[in-house]
Amino acid sequence: MMTMGYDARTATPPDGTREAIAGLLGPRPDRAPMCGSVMEVADCGTYARERVTYPTSTGPVTAYVCIPHERPRPMPAVFCHHQHASRFALGKSEVVGLDGDPDQAYAHELAERGYITFAPDALGFEARVPVDDPSANVTWFELARRLVAGRTLLATCLDDVSAGIDYLISREEVADDRIGFLGHSYGGRMALWAPAFEPRIAASVSHAGCVSYRESDSYEVGFQAEFVVPGFADRFDVENLLDLYGNTALLISGGTRDPYSRGIARLIEEASTRLGTRAESAVYDAGHEFARHMRARAYDFLDHHLQDR
Repeated sequence: MMTMGYDARTATPPDGTREAIAGLLGPRPDRAPMCGSVMEVADCGTYARERVTYPTSTGPVTAYVCIPHERPRPMPAVFCHHQHASRFALGKSEVVGLDGDPDQAYAHELAERGYITFAPDALGFEARVPVDDPSANVTWFELARRLVAGRTLLATCLDDVSAGIDYLISREEVADDRIGFLGHSYGGRMALWAPAFEPRIAASVSHAGCVSYRESDSYEVGFQAEFVVPGFADRFDVENLLDLYGNTALLISGGTRDPYSRGIARLIEEASTRLGTRAESAVYDAGHEFARHMRARAYDFLDHHLQDR
């Protein structure tokens, strides 16, 4: 098993870019010791779906882990990050197919395809809405309370990803050198950021979340609280994150009519230059959606980098 608790703050960047961006993110929270537990198990036919809990810097988090039956172990695993859509009462339940949009149930579909899938709630969604109204938007408050203390919400979100991967590799079923990341919209944005600070991600799929900061500066698109980093857009944009990738392979996909995929052509060009053959792309005549054929392309990419090894 790989050693848990990797901290990208200790990595030595080739040109100082990592330190510069990490400095803008502010201090990362202290990592909690990993001691996850299984709360319940449901048989879903081809796989078992566990509801688990594990520690993060903001307290215990619940997640679903889907584990295929009768597959050789250890198996590749995919961190499935849910969308935003201002539906704060939904998070992990949507990606495993228990609620919400069936086109967002990629954790369920990948489990049927033979992957261990991992679906936690992001801060401010589903079980992590810390107020009585489960549909309340608390993310701007979570951002503000950090900004006044010299921190950012994104630093917490990135630490949440690392804590989730710590939990994954603590399980003997998981092949710790074959961990993927997949997300749509909010999840697609995290799929660009996470590999820059989490080298254990071998392959990442960013769908409908590749909008640049320069393209976000409009009332139609705007800025999401989780990605507000003071000073970042003055010196950097999302393409600079690619310089911080280790050996991660990246699929960038989105629709030509999707405002949250604005700038996709430029990002694809930058990815090809910076990542070479590790970068792939798929552009659709579509809006902000994750249709079946788009998911099939994402799954084929993950198969190539995680299964066919």
